[in-house]
Amino acid sequence: MTSPAEGCLRVGQAAPDFTATAVVDQQFKTLKLSDFRSKYVVLFFYPLDFTFVCPTEIAAFSDRYSEFKDLNAEVLGISVDSEFSHLAWIQTERTLGGVGDLNYPLVSDIKKEISTAYNVLDPDAGVALRGLFIIDKEGVVQHATINNLSFGRSVDETLRVLQAIQHVQAYPDEVCPVGWQPGEKTMNPDPVKSKEFFASV
Repeated sequence: MTSPAEGCLRVGQAAPDFTATAVVDQQFKTLKLSDFRSKYVVLFFYPLDFTFVCPTEIAAFSDRYSEFKDLNAEVLGISVDSEFSHLAWIQTERTLGGVGDLNYPLVSDIKKEISTAYNVLDPDAGVALRGLFIIDKEGVVQHATINNLSFGRSVDETLRVLQAIQHVQAYPDEVCPVGWQPGEKTMNPDPVKSKEFFASV
């Protein structure tokens, strides 16, 4: 396993560790990514608090947090806002554009070091693009997507990919085909054995 080069993070590499202030249960706490080793981590960046698409994503991940928890996964949201802005946003009702109480931490990246390390910082806008990373229990990035600022992500797809990652790690002789869902057929990545899968579809 190699360490990621500056600005060149790829799947299969160690996720850059960080220490930062986060809002957890409306309290300020210092978090380290490495504190979550032994869990999967869904790490997602968003541009700014008190904006438009962002609260829809923040709330959706919070509303379905128990599904991630059941999969031994932690969710962390990160923007370049301060912890004080995060707290004010959490203390604002959803009907007023806030996010209300959340089931997972919001991390402050006010120095823009984390978004730079994960190569999602838009230097022109000065905010993070909508990057999402799934990190496994060993601290290795297994999945990465980056959306532009104007459109949000899918909680359903994030859960599906997390389940696929966990499946192939539990069953290393199997791979998951397009759109795979838990309980569906997988295939053996072998020129001969894979024909069993193709013959069944």
